[in-house]
Order: sequence, then structure tokens, then C-alpha cells
Amino acid sequence: MSAIFICMSLWSAAHAQTPERVSFPSQDGKTTLTGYLYLPHAPRSRAPAIVMMHGRAGAYSSLANGVYDASTLSKRHQAWGALWAAQGYVALMVDGFGPRGHAGGFPRHSYDNRPAELNEVTVRPLDAYGALAWLRARGDVDGARIGLQGWSNGGSATLAAMASGKGFAAALVFYPACGLKGAFEAGYKPYAPVRVFMGAADEEVSPKRCESFVAASRQQGGDIEIRMYPGAEHGFDDPGVKRQKVEANADATEDAVEQAVRFFAGRLGTTRPARDQ
Repeated sequence: MSAIFICMSLWSAAHAQTPERVSFPSQDGKTTLTGYLYLPHAPRSRAPAIVMMHGRAGAYSSLANGVYDASTLSKRHQAWGALWAAQGYVALMVDGFGPRGHAGGFPRHSYDNRPAELNEVTVRPLDAYGALAWLRARGDVDGARIGLQGWSNGGSATLAAMASGKGFAAALVFYPACGLKGAFEAGYKPYAPVRVFMGAADEEVSPKRCESFVAASRQQGGDIEIRMYPGAEHGFDDPGVKRQKVEANADATEDAVEQAVRFFAGRLGTTRPARDQ
């Protein structure tokens, strides 16, 4: 497993700043969202920033037990928030489910029963753009250098957002469902570079469908690439023991973290670029 990710996981849980809880409007025109803000360790007047979009399980740990705040964010979100802060970014974790009454998220195989107000193609991208607008209004953020990152359902929302608006400089997408409710059957072309990371043994969404989706987009000129990890599962970057004891997941995590850091460093610019491989 990546030394970077191990350090960030442990550090975020025990030694990192507790992210600031903030509120801002979604561009759906009716929802006030909750966010968790991670600030760079060495603050700059105009830092790049990253908006983070959680998956179907929500922003919080499965052990939250009804307490939904900064202390119960999932290990994955804590680790990535801490990683980005250490790399010089302002990172904003968006809770799009809690403000709509579903802070605990949803179990596997519940896709067809989720409320329409959480639609990852038509609604959740509006949350991402609400976060983008809020970050752009801050004096410590460079509004031209803001990236988007999403996991699973939030990865699907990220894909949709990158073809249904403007403003993000680049995007990272982890193990999305690539059907996108048929919204892009006529073609998908993101307006900025997108990189997709997926396990070939994903047990929740279809790797083959995402490979086909990316290939079709590339044929239309889309700046999008997919990195497929043999044997890796859904949620392979979860820093918990259950996922990381699987060697394929650990290997995928190590590579994906390195690639993600390098990609955003190149597209957004930081004072701490990824080390050469």
C-alpha cells in the first residue's frame, strides 16, 4: 500500500486539523449543503482547490451511529482530505445526502429505490457547482484552478458534471457507474480532462461498461482516460483493513494515489508536486 496513503490515513485520524464544517447553497436553488473544509498546511493567498463528492454510502463512516459531523467522516474521505491539504490544496468534502435527509447513505443494491432528489446525473452535479461557486468566492482560492473528485455514485455525478457545465479545471473519477441513466447515449465529451480509476473485479458497477464509455468518448475527442486495476474491487482505496488486506486493492491504491497527485499537480499546480516514478 502507498506510503503516502498510509501516512495520510493515520495522520488524518489522529493529528490533522479537524475540517471546518461549512454551509453553502446547491445550484438546485433549494438545498443548503453541508461541507467539510480542509486547508493547506502552508496557507497561500490563492491556492488551488478540490471539490470531493462522496458515494452512495454518504460522507460518513458506517459506524457513525447517528452522529454526522467532522468526527465521523469516513476514513476514505478523511485520508483524501488530509492528503490534498498536505499537497497544498483547499479541499471541500460535500455532504449532499445529509441535508436531504439521508446522511447515512444507502446500502448496496439499492439503486432503484433511491429518491429522485439525489439523482447523480441531474441533481448532484448542481451540488458540485454550488461548491465550486462557494470556493471561488473565497479570497484564499484561485478560482481558475479547482478540480473535482468523486467516488462511486459521486464518481458518476462527477462524470455528469464534467459534461453539463463549466468551471472545473480537471476531474478524478473513482469506480463510477457509467450508465448515467442514459443521459449521454448520444455521446459524452467532457469540457476538461478526466481520469477514471477502476478495479477489474468491481462487484458493484460494470468495469466493461466504463471501458466502453471511455473509449467512445475518446473517439469523439474527449480528454478522458481509464486506468483498470486487475483484481481490484469496488472501493479499493478505502484505507480500512478489510479492503487493504487484499493485495490487488493495496496495489491499486498505491498507484491511484500517485497518479491522482501527479494529475492534479499538473492540471491545477501545487507547491508539492508528486515525486517522479
